[in-house]
Amino acid sequence: MKIFIGSDHNGFAYKQELTTVLQAAGHEIIDEGGEALNPEDDFPQFASKVVHALLDSTDKNAKGILVCGSGQGMCIAANRFKGIRASLCWDLNEARSARNDDDSNVLCLSSRFTSLDDAKAIAATFLATPFAGAPRFTRRIEQLDQLT
Repeated sequence: MKIFIGSDHNGFAYKQELTTVLQAAGHEIIDEGGEALNPEDDFPQFASKVVHALLDSTDKNAKGILVCGSGQGMCIAANRFKGIRASLCWDLNEARSARNDDDSNVLCLSSRFTSLDDAKAIAATFLATPFAGAPRFTRRIEQLDQLT
């Protein structure tokens, strides 16, 4: 699976480790930054880069992963873009639900409140869980796409 990944300085170490683990699992990782640890960087630029790359991708199964301190900022920034359903996940149940029910295409993680081992498991669960495609779920996603 093609995965676009990005982080600010708070998520930089997680991004590096997740990239290694996901590549070892056979995923194609496209790093959208930050390129180096920069304590002065801001999360919106990296959320935007990941989201634009995901929306421009010809791979309709591609996903995004964003990491910042709380995960909230990345999630807020990503969800400003039509067609993006970003979910902040802190456990395996949230990751499964985000994919199964909401067809979430961007996983947001907290480097402050989620251990690295948990983040790895959450990412693996998120990526392995298919969208159920139930009519009620599809209807709700269509309604989301109509919001302005």
